[in-house]
Amino acid sequence: MKNKIILLSLVIFSVFSFQCSSSKKENTEQTKNKPNILLINIDDMGWRDVGFMGSEYYETPNIDALAADGMIFTNAYAASANCAPSRACMMSGQWTPRHGIYTVGTSERGKSETRKLFPTENKVILPDSQYILTEALKDAGYTTCHAGKWHLNDDPTTQGFDVNIGGSHAGNPGSYYPPYKNVPALKAPSDDYYLTNLVMDKTLDFLNSMEEQPFFMYYSPYAVHTPIHPVKKLLPKYEDKPEWNGQNNAKYATMVENLDIQIGRMIANLEESGKLKNTFILFISDNGGLYKVTKQWPLRAGKGAYYEGGIREPMFAYWKDKIKAGTKSEVPVTNLDFYPTILEVAGIEKPADKILDGKSILPILKGKGTLKERPLFWHFPIYLEGGNEETQDPVFRTRPGSAIRLGDWKLIQYFENNDIELYNLKDDLSEENNLAESNTEKAKELLKLLENWRNETNAPVPSEVNPEYQSI
Repeated sequence: MKNKIILLSLVIFSVFSFQCSSSKKENTEQTKNKPNILLINIDDMGWRDVGFMGSEYYETPNIDALAADGMIFTNAYAASANCAPSRACMMSGQWTPRHGIYTVGTSERGKSETRKLFPTENKVILPDSQYILTEALKDAGYTTCHAGKWHLNDDPTTQGFDVNIGGSHAGNPGSYYPPYKNVPALKAPSDDYYLTNLVMDKTLDFLNSMEEQPFFMYYSPYAVHTPIHPVKKLLPKYEDKPEWNGQNNAKYATMVENLDIQIGRMIANLEESGKLKNTFILFISDNGGLYKVTKQWPLRAGKGAYYEGGIREPMFAYWKDKIKAGTKSEVPVTNLDFYPTILEVAGIEKPADKILDGKSILPILKGKGTLKERPLFWHFPIYLEGGNEETQDPVFRTRPGSAIRLGDWKLIQYFENNDIELYNLKDDLSEENNLAESNTEKAKELLKLLENWRNETNAPVPSEVNPEYQSI
């Protein structure tokens, strides 16, 4: 009897192994001709920080050349004005109220006496219950790699990545020179080896290991986030370079150019290996440039603010022979659109029961259609310190509120006193002229859409007054 049980177990195991092997082989056959996906998400790079968006100070010839061979988006947005929530939105495909990540760390930013309301509690981890973009691609047979900053949990391999190069919950390195401190998994080959270069070295190792199996590469370097550590050999060329449109930070400029050099290495590698012709590329930044470091004029303010300088991003898409070179789109898009777009590019059906708040932009990319005009939303029920002369006040980059853009119009509502700001971006890209009182009908229209959206997404609106508050 015992021998019969053992024999039966061996038969069952053999059948199971054969089925798994056949399934894996079938999956490989089905996916090997699918396009590779390269998602480039730069940290804190502003709308004007690259040549293809007009900068005459920063030098980005490799990025500019790739953009010129694809489609540039002039009205591209991040779904949030700072790092972690923007990345959570892009990876989950969902607005901030659905995942609850609104900022980095605690929502009680700044001094208590300057906060009129108790802010909404912030989440700092993207939960495993979120079926993110990477997992959808991996389940469809893609080999997945993360390179650089992750910032959504301790280990990206727990959420669909086969390979992790330097990613953790850290939002920035302690230093771009060894020891990197917050990036302990990467060991420098020499005492002065720049972190951005090392991340690319490891990225190229991964790309070189890929043969027939399609890959998803999420290249998300720590650069150009603070600390501002110059690339020493590039510094002399910028120290005497004339300022352009408020841009004059030589140290930061070396970080931008060095990042461009590293991306140039990656594109050259893909081209030399023959992979570039079958690689779909999306390029964007996670939020606006940090105002004290780089200016985005004519856009107002920068990272952390919900004026255009904090949320409008440099963006392009590239796909050889499928996206017409030298094209531009003025259609407002968001990094929430990346999840459904990449699924469509890869021929993957939308996951069942998965809410995706973005839309595929593939019809725009292929020149076969556009997107129906739609509102874009932002929700930030917390405080973020570090105001400047271009933000709402000198204390906070933003106070709790929501924003909406529809067509040429943008409305911002602040929750403390129900202050409303209304701008026509076509006529006033710098958001200098608040039209809320002179165009009350448009303000009411957008405010109603914003309120309906908050109800649909169960967006929290803080209302409890902080007794320690002292008005400015």
